[in-house]
Amino acid sequence: MKRNKLSYKAGQFLMFAGPAAFLFIMVVIVPLIYGLYLTLTSWDGVSLSKPFVGLANYQAALADTEYWQALLLTVIYSVITVVITNIVAFALAYMVTSGIKGQNLFRAGFFIPNLIGGIVLGYVWKFIFNRVFVSVGSAIAGGATVPSLLSTPKGALFALIFVSVWQYAGYMMLIYIAGFMGVDNSLKEAALIDGCSPSKAMWNVTIPLMRTSFVTCIFLTTTRCFMVYDINLSLTKGDPYKSSVLAAMHVYNKAFTEKQFGVGQAEALVLFLICAIVGLIQVYVGRKGEVQA
Repeated sequence: MKRNKLSYKAGQFLMFAGPAAFLFIMVVIVPLIYGLYLTLTSWDGVSLSKPFVGLANYQAALADTEYWQALLLTVIYSVITVVITNIVAFALAYMVTSGIKGQNLFRAGFFIPNLIGGIVLGYVWKFIFNRVFVSVGSAIAGGATVPSLLSTPKGALFALIFVSVWQYAGYMMLIYIAGFMGVDNSLKEAALIDGCSPSKAMWNVTIPLMRTSFVTCIFLTTTRCFMVYDINLSLTKGDPYKSSVLAAMHVYNKAFTEKQFGVGQAEALVLFLICAIVGLIQVYVGRKGEVQA
């Protein structure tokens, strides 16, 4: 009887969770294991032979100065983008939950940029930076030539940050909206009755109770920023002079352009570990201080 019960539960699992588990194994687990294997070879992506080189690829990755420069730029880009995105998303969520007219229309409008693919979004904003802003700037300057933001290293980084914030803020706004709606109005009313100003009630009551929303949004934006590739490719393509190459683009170029799959895969693994450690620390710190209503 017990065996029949176990077989029944196993059959239910295979029926409902089996297809998803199979796809997860084939799409995530198998490529991950194969990628770990490639880090131990000197495969060029074309030949059938995959010579075993041990830890040489990891040594090459650690000695690759361009990779660490790209990683440092990624950290700078990620920190600025995460902070600005969450500030903007929180402000938008507060605005569209304050009872203004047409707030549902505003919610849809702010969320639309997140629905546009990164490649398309990058090309659209590249046209705006190179043509629209340059034309407007030249007109304001009385016909003088105004360079594009994408023509300078700092300008290219600013453009990446601006477009990323523009894309991510709408999605994070929805999470903050859920956080605002999850705070009991009676708590805010009690704080106001006790003499708190609206700003103090926001800081001392609403924000602590929305800690889960902050943890989720910061985690999502951090992982997205560390792994960003599509906007980097279509907006700047690493220019000018490879000064805007982020870590994911460097890994791609190393593997598919330079045909060093082993080194590229080792660098990708290092990037994954760094992103995972940062994400886990951030979630641990955020969850540790959560406040229950």
